[in-house]
Amino acid sequence: NNRSTTAHVIVNDKQRLDESPPSRVLHIRKLPNEVSETEVIALGLPFGKVTNILMLKGKNQAFLELGTEEAAITMVNYYTAVTPQVRNTPVFIQYSNHKELKTDSALNQRAQAVLQAVSAVQDGSSPSSHQGVLDGAPPPSPVLRIIIDNMFYPVTLDVLQQIFSKFGTVMKIITFTKNNQFQALLQFSDPVNAQQAKLSLDGQNIYNSCCTLRIDFSKLVNLNVKYNNDKSRDYTRPDLPTGDGESTNKDHSFAAAAAAAAASRVALSGSGVSGVLLASNLNEERVKILYNKKDSALIQLSDGNQAQLAMSHLNGQKVFGKVMRVTLSKHQTVALPREGLDDQLLTKDFSGSPLHRFKKPGSKNFQNIFPPSATLHLSNIRDGVGEDDLRLLFSNSGGTVKAFKFFQDRKMALIQMSSVEEAIQTLMDLHNYDMGGNHHLKVSFSKSTI
Repeated sequence: NNRSTTAHVIVNDKQRLDESPPSRVLHIRKLPNEVSETEVIALGLPFGKVTNILMLKGKNQAFLELGTEEAAITMVNYYTAVTPQVRNTPVFIQYSNHKELKTDSALNQRAQAVLQAVSAVQDGSSPSSHQGVLDGAPPPSPVLRIIIDNMFYPVTLDVLQQIFSKFGTVMKIITFTKNNQFQALLQFSDPVNAQQAKLSLDGQNIYNSCCTLRIDFSKLVNLNVKYNNDKSRDYTRPDLPTGDGESTNKDHSFAAAAAAAAASRVALSGSGVSGVLLASNLNEERVKILYNKKDSALIQLSDGNQAQLAMSHLNGQKVFGKVMRVTLSKHQTVALPREGLDDQLLTKDFSGSPLHRFKKPGSKNFQNIFPPSATLHLSNIRDGVGEDDLRLLFSNSGGTVKAFKFFQDRKMALIQMSSVEEAIQTLMDLHNYDMGGNHHLKVSFSKSTI
C-alpha cells in the first residue's frame, strides 16, 4: 500500500539526513502550505527532465524524481550553494534513499497530469542537460506575451526584467497598453528559458493579491526595438537612442529600487512583510515623534507592499535639510496610546485622514505612485484659479518655480520646482491646501517633466 511506503520513507530519511547516497529521487521538506505540484516541479526543471512527483500535503514534504542521477546530483549541488525557495520560503532538499518513486496513480492523478503537461514540452531532454536542453518538441518561441491583471501598483519595465531574469538572459522588452491593459513582450536568449518562466510565473501575483501575470508564447520569435527608454529596451544594444530626447538614466535609480523590491516579492503573496517603517535621522526641530529618540518615527502603512514601495521611494531623500533613512521596522503595528496618555501628541491615527490619495482599492491612482521628483502633479484646482496664483502659492512656500503647465481642463497642472528637496517641502506644505469652495488641492510627485 502506497501510503505506508510514504510514511516509511519519511522515517528513514529523518534518520539518515546526510548519509543517503546520490539518488535520482530527492526528498524536499519544509514546503509552505498550499504549495502546488507545478511549483515543486519548477525547482527541478532547470536541471533536466522531472519524471515523477509525490506530494505529502499534510507533512509539507514532497518527493521529486528526476530522469537521471546526474541531473539530481547537479540539482543538489546547485541548491547547496543557492538556498532553494518556494514562495519566498527556504526549503530543504536532500537525496532520498529510494532509487525510484512507485506512485499509486489513483492517489497521485493530479500530479501525473501536471507532469504530463510539463514533459510534453520537455520531452527528449538529454541526460546531461544542465539547462534542460530540448531536442524533442521545443517551445514555440523565445518571446513571451505578458498581460498584467488587477494592476493596482505600477509595474515597470525594470520590474519585469528583474523578475524574468531569474529564468535566463532577458534580451529585449517592449511594453505597451492595449484595451486599457498593461502588456509586454519579453524576449529570452533561449526558448527553454521562456518555457520555464511561463511555467513558474503564469498566474502568479507580483504584489500581494494584485498585478497577476498572464503569460503566453508570442507569435513573434524576434523583437525589433528602436529605442531604449522606460517603454522599450534592447539589453544587447546599449547604444540605442532614447527616442524622446531624454536620457535613459532619468528614472534609473528609482526604477532599479522599485524593481529590486518587486523582484524580491514576486509571487510571494502574503510574504509576511509588516507594514511598519522606521524613519530616522529626521530634523528634530521640525518632526517630533518617538518619545525617547526624537529623530525617529514609526509609520504604519496598510500592508507590506505599500511599506516596501514607500521605503524604496523615500529612503535617502532630503527632508528639512537632513537625509532621511527608511527601513522596515521589526514592529508589526504601531500601538495607539490609551485616551489622555499622549500629552505630547506623539502618536496619531491617520486612518480617516483627508490626506490619502490612494484610498479606493483598485483605483487608477495606484498607477501614479512615483518617487520624489522636482516636478509635481496638481489636481482638484478650483475654477478661476490661474497660473499666477499657483506660482505665487508655491513660491511662498519657500521654493523657486521653474516651469508650469496646465492640463486642458485646467483642473490639473504640472509645476516644476528647482530641486527635489524643494518639491518635497512644497508637497508637505500644500497637499490638501484649502482653496476655498470646498476644493482641497491635491499634490503628488510626477514622472513627467515640463
